[in-house]
Amino acid sequence: MIEDELRAAFARYEALTPSTGPVRAAIDRAVARRRRRRRRVRLAGTALAVAAVALVGFTVVAPRPPQPTPLATAAPSPPPGTALNVLLLGLDQADASRRADSIVLVHVPADQSRLYLVSIPRDLLVPMPAGGTDKLSATFALGAGSGDLAAGYRATRQAVTRLTGAPVDAGAVLTYQTTRTLTDAVGGVPVCLPAAVRSVHTDRRFPAGCQRLDGAQAVDLLRQRYGLREAVLDRERNALRYAAGLLRQIREQGITSDPVRLGRLVGQVGPALTTDTGDLSLPALLSVVVRAGTADPVALGLPVRYQEWTARGFEPDPTLVDGFLDALRGDRLAGWSAAHPAQVVSLR
Repeated sequence: MIEDELRAAFARYEALTPSTGPVRAAIDRAVARRRRRRRRVRLAGTALAVAAVALVGFTVVAPRPPQPTPLATAAPSPPPGTALNVLLLGLDQADASRRADSIVLVHVPADQSRLYLVSIPRDLLVPMPAGGTDKLSATFALGAGSGDLAAGYRATRQAVTRLTGAPVDAGAVLTYQTTRTLTDAVGGVPVCLPAAVRSVHTDRRFPAGCQRLDGAQAVDLLRQRYGLREAVLDRERNALRYAAGLLRQIREQGITSDPVRLGRLVGQVGPALTTDTGDLSLPALLSVVVRAGTADPVALGLPVRYQEWTARGFEPDPTLVDGFLDALRGDRLAGWSAAHPAQVVSLR
């Protein structure tokens, strides 16, 4: 009896029920828009990875890449006439402490004339939040804790900002697998070495002069520090030489200006990456980097006192570092580089 009454009641009000067609169509449109937005963010994020790897080759070992972790949402383009600083971290995942093995600050001047690649030694001693000093690479481990790559990045970004006094506008955390895959995807990378290098891992020999490296060779070269005249500093210089070659290879192939080829490369690379766009949008940031990358980059190292090398780490060179940091903050690295040619890393 009750069931019959319920059926009758539903039948009386069924005619008053609005059509589900418009609601379903609105839901379908919202889903489609959301999928398009997600696809744009994924492509832009991986495009930033392509640009970032083109700027620096990281000496890291990554048996298992981390899962993608967004650090910031897309936002407006940078205001015209503004210099940008992009922090790139290479993560050594073979180390349970997750230390940042490579630290490069990419300075994009306001005129976007070229890129300045500033290598900051991972063994540079810096103040720690809890007191005392430790190597700059340790800041990532302190922030990352049990595996939060975004927190590790933020901790290193804060340390770099305190060290340089320059704002960090964006950044990325990359693994070595990205470098290896991308090297092969672009058909190899030309690298010019000032001196021969012998791999202590494979006994491979890299002669002095220019040569084209495939992914495995690039991995091998970027790991080497033993036997080099200035050890880890020379390893970082070789990473900058590799970066310049990769950037030149991508530029000459016109990949960044060809959406089809860029999409194909994105599909080939496909590494996990953590990005921070700060107050910028990923497409706008990539556009700025690509424009500045039309000229050969200038590679520099943060001035350190080589004679002060100890088992604990490096110290800044008091005779040069203040002028260098003033030039970085004031967007005058072109003039500083011209006045200090010995501090410029030879890329050819």
